[in-house]
Amino acid sequence: MTRIQNRTVMPRRRFLRGLGVTIALPWLESLASTAGVRTGPIEPPRRMLLISNNLGVLPKSFFPTTAGTDYELSPYLSKLADVRSDFTVISGLSHPDVAGGHSTENCFLTAARGPTRSGFRNTISLDQFAAEALGPVTRFPTMNLGVNIDKANRSLSWTRDGALLPAQDSASALFRKMFVQGDPAAVQHQLHRLEERGSILDTLLDDANQFSRRLGRHDRARLDQYLTSVREVEARLETARQWEQRPKPATTDPAPDDITDNKLFFQKFELMLSMAELALESDSTRIVTLMVDAFATPSFQLHENETTTDGYHNLSHHGQAVEKVKQLEDADRQQMELLHRLVQNLASKSDGDQRLLDRTMILFGSNMGDANTHDNTNLPILLAGGGFKHGQHLAFRRDQNAPLCNLFVSLLQQIGLETGEFGSSTGTLAGLETT
Repeated sequence: MTRIQNRTVMPRRRFLRGLGVTIALPWLESLASTAGVRTGPIEPPRRMLLISNNLGVLPKSFFPTTAGTDYELSPYLSKLADVRSDFTVISGLSHPDVAGGHSTENCFLTAARGPTRSGFRNTISLDQFAAEALGPVTRFPTMNLGVNIDKANRSLSWTRDGALLPAQDSASALFRKMFVQGDPAAVQHQLHRLEERGSILDTLLDDANQFSRRLGRHDRARLDQYLTSVREVEARLETARQWEQRPKPATTDPAPDDITDNKLFFQKFELMLSMAELALESDSTRIVTLMVDAFATPSFQLHENETTTDGYHNLSHHGQAVEKVKQLEDADRQQMELLHRLVQNLASKSDGDQRLLDRTMILFGSNMGDANTHDNTNLPILLAGGGFKHGQHLAFRRDQNAPLCNLFVSLLQQIGLETGEFGSSTGTLAGLETT
């Protein structure tokens, strides 16, 4: 694969100021050429790939029975035996006060409390929090992907205001966004559309500012919150204008064909993982989320001539029925095999003087500890790569879980953010060390 690497050094912060808005600009060739800075190699960036299956896995076959570095691999983790030193399995984690069965699926990366309460509103997700802090360092601050996903109701990505960001489930559309450069006329057309949207927002802000003078204190505070969101959109539009004029990276990979049959669950999962790899390797983005919507998956193909007897959700409520458990175990093992290939692929590619895996944190987990009983504690969590010391089972109390957000804080710090808290965190995750 051919990649474009932007490695020119320029001042860490360069801003665009105007109309009361200050935004950090992305790396731009025109600015670098006039900045009077020296060029040279810099440390490759760190990346995150966050994956969740909203029905989880069978816990008994996933979690090891012993802890530490000499733990015995569980039946599922044996599928990753030859990359054991590249991942850590973690038990005894959950989000405090995030309960209610399937209603928690949108809270996996937010840890927003009380998803079943009246008037619940989600909070910012881990990926969006990181993207805000990092700034527009890549063409796409994040990529939010899905497999068989109900895009109108489910997502791993949520804005600061608690609004759902729809997932992309078309591999071909993703490929075009990342690599297909429009002709000059098409680029100008897109720039014109961005300018039009900017003009609309300018007018909206002017009208809203005049209107706010007639409001009471509480209404003015609510309007200010809304205007903050508008200004954030305005900043993203300005960034989009800058990136629209830059060439897209090149790749030798062929454009993928979409898989439209939801029964081909594992093929779709593998395809979206390959698109995530491509996005990270080309530096199109450094943060990718992927929701595997098992809840919306119908009866699916286990093997070439074998289809499950029921949809994924109904299988998950197995009630210890032997045939259902057998099919779920088969499905879980195949997911572990996909993770195994993902880790191997990233380990085989270089990024500077390291493996791409060493610069990429892969988190696989679920909002469901046990889908059969709608249990949202003791979540299955596997962390691979990313420059952490692996090869261990970190076991926290199963009767009094540690906050999953402690792990999130460790990930945020590893990606380069100076933060000590996120969501329900009480610090970083004990026992997880960097290399």
